[in-house]
Amino acid sequence: MILETVVMVIYSVALILIFLYALAQLNLLFNYLRSRRRKKAVCEKFDLNNPEEVPYVTIQLPVYNEFYVMERLLNNMGEIVYPKDKLEIQVLDDSTDESFERTAQHIKKLQQTGLDIKHVTRDDRKGYKAGALKEGLKTAKGEYIAIFDADFLPKKNWLLNTIPYFKDKEIGVVQTRWGHINRDYSLLTRVQAFALDAHFTLEQVGRNSKGHFINFNGTAGVWRKECILDAGNWEGDTLTEDLDLSYRAQLKDWKFKYLEEVETPAELPVVISAARSQQFRWNKGGAENFQKMALRVLKKDNIPFKTKVHSILHLLNSTMFLNILIVAVLSIPMLYIKNEYEHLKVYFFIMSFFVISTLIFFFCYWFTYKIIYGGGIKQFLKYTGMFFTFFSIAMGFSLHNSIAVLEGHLGKKSEFIRTPKFNINSLKDSWRGNKYLKSKLSPNVIIEGLLMLYFAFGMYSAFVVGDQGGDFGLFPFHLMLFVGFGFVFFKSITSKV
Repeated sequence: MILETVVMVIYSVALILIFLYALAQLNLLFNYLRSRRRKKAVCEKFDLNNPEEVPYVTIQLPVYNEFYVMERLLNNMGEIVYPKDKLEIQVLDDSTDESFERTAQHIKKLQQTGLDIKHVTRDDRKGYKAGALKEGLKTAKGEYIAIFDADFLPKKNWLLNTIPYFKDKEIGVVQTRWGHINRDYSLLTRVQAFALDAHFTLEQVGRNSKGHFINFNGTAGVWRKECILDAGNWEGDTLTEDLDLSYRAQLKDWKFKYLEEVETPAELPVVISAARSQQFRWNKGGAENFQKMALRVLKKDNIPFKTKVHSILHLLNSTMFLNILIVAVLSIPMLYIKNEYEHLKVYFFIMSFFVISTLIFFFCYWFTYKIIYGGGIKQFLKYTGMFFTFFSIAMGFSLHNSIAVLEGHLGKKSEFIRTPKFNINSLKDSWRGNKYLKSKLSPNVIIEGLLMLYFAFGMYSAFVVGDQGGDFGLFPFHLMLFVGFGFVFFKSITSKV
């Protein structure tokens, strides 16, 4: 019974942590809905029609081997509307392939149009993206630093919609919402868009509207240069330098302004290997930042208790994947324990309460989906299918992301692996032949295939346990896990160039 007790304790703790995270999401939903009902406060803004109020802006484009999207990116930058005498563009280029020369030639053409655009290079990739941003900052002319990754395509009036908010001297960052130019390319892109939409509505607005800590999302935002320097500048000791600097800035009492209404279109990864590398970096970086920042947040005297709670849960976002994996793996032993020990029925009745976590997530994400796509029965049915598809695939990523989380918490360092870009804008475009994709299969994929079979066994177990013709309480959960791990496994072994 000792082993069974250990399994039950670990399973219960993981379930409770997931439930607490779900409650935090519910609180963010209430914040979000209140913010939408509340009349927007009138805030003082720069009058960009007055030349004396137009501040100098530097746009930084950190790039590394972006052969497929550099032309698109640079052409887009040439269309940005802002007084040319107050605008500088830095292409922070660490490239080591033929894209470097093509970029240099394209920059020269743009310079001939009168655009102040510079090709900034360095001898090594020390600090990766953080190092490139820090290097560019040394010579940046702007009081404000806008940052775009290579796959982002800001609209012409983007600076006109963001820079005016910096008239408030307490604002250190203005962040905009990501859009998705290839949302409907595949099931994988639709699932990614679904998750990101929830983050950029429910979470960012929910936190920002109540003064809780939020994060600059690495791109599609503007920093006050003074804020970057005051917070200690960019640091490359975590894989999510954006989250790191965001927390250091807010610990210095800088305010963040999130603009849900300003959308910045971008390209989603269309191949699962690219999505895996992006997920690994984000989740490992989140765990690294928990280790780096959690104690600083708790020790800070002037932060409200509720903000501290949300901050800790925010930093533990990625660690939820570990809890999900624990609950998933232990759910099958728990099924057998439940049917073996009659006296534990009360315990299992109490544990069944935590299914409410899934209902909370379902409820929260419906509101964000409804705001984007509209309400009604038809949309609700589409949403229901999308939610359980998203939930299944998210659980299918739980092994991969849990390994990233454990590496982050244990302090294992790894290289900053950029997400390959494809220049995918429509269903007609193909990713095949992309030279940045690696054909090597991760050993973890084999484990994901075995987990698919494991949860098939879990579904079979529902029919054979107990004395009364089976126990189907966990059957839907095991079905979703089977589908999720199956999707990730088969996509990973077939999506090779």
